[in-house]
Amino acid sequence: MQNHVKNQRLSYINALIAVFLWSTVASVFKISLQTLSVAQLVFYAVLTSTIVLLIIVLIKKLSNEVIEHFRNNYKLIILLGVLNPFLEYILLFKAYDLLPVQEAQTINFTWALMLTYLSIPLLGHKPKLSDLLAGLVCYFGVLVIATKGNPLSLDFSNLYGVFLALLTTVVWSLYWIYNTKINVNPVVGLFSNFLIAMPLVFVYYIYMEDFVMPDLKGLMGAVYIGLFEMSITFMFWLNAMKLTQSTSKIANLIFIAPFLSLIFIYFLVGEKILLATVVGLVLIVIGLLIQQSHLIKKKIKN
Repeated sequence: MQNHVKNQRLSYINALIAVFLWSTVASVFKISLQTLSVAQLVFYAVLTSTIVLLIIVLIKKLSNEVIEHFRNNYKLIILLGVLNPFLEYILLFKAYDLLPVQEAQTINFTWALMLTYLSIPLLGHKPKLSDLLAGLVCYFGVLVIATKGNPLSLDFSNLYGVFLALLTTVVWSLYWIYNTKINVNPVVGLFSNFLIAMPLVFVYYIYMEDFVMPDLKGLMGAVYIGLFEMSITFMFWLNAMKLTQSTSKIANLIFIAPFLSLIFIYFLVGEKILLATVVGLVLIVIGLLIQQSHLIKKKIKN
């Protein structure tokens, strides 16, 4: 019993560390993009994460599992590496470059709903009424945010940026859906994807612009993103999920992240947080809770 309590406490600590770190990265995206191009930021962040994941693989002695994973699943690894980190972060950083950071990070938070919708045709999941209602509430929240509180005007602050932010939710959801088709150690899987993506990111970088020494402030931001958006934070979250007695309790902590992120955006980026952003975010969270309502009911019955 004591071990269960201790493990649950450790699970919460790991999960809250992960949520805290993920809450900071939206601000770092925007700050880094002040001195780095999208191509530079993607390149240095992915390079950092690839090196860190390689070190973790070596420390945990997972090299043989990586080789076996490539031998058995190389086609799927290529697809996953193209989706994430290659496409996902190019689109995401471009969205952050075009939009106020509070808009980009809040719209991106709807990926969980997109995952549900794409699971219907791709995984054969049955649609539920709660999914439809959740979509109406969530995407109305997006509309409120993107029009700065005037949804009926359809006057978007940057329509292309909003499109890119929503497109990242599609790419991210596809990544997780295709991840369900393989059974592999998460660290091995993630490192393999980054190993595939790294040369693609490099080619994208030298195709888009000349290779130049990055600004130090921007480079530090890219390293931070590589560490705490793409790799180390993932390890904290994995530990939390392994130690917990209830994955739903841990998973629901992620709802703290966008609200905490708004605080960092205000103090670190200096953006005035609009009431429309808060209202839109609340609507998105309500929509996601509606989406999960059937799971909650199921647990109550059990």
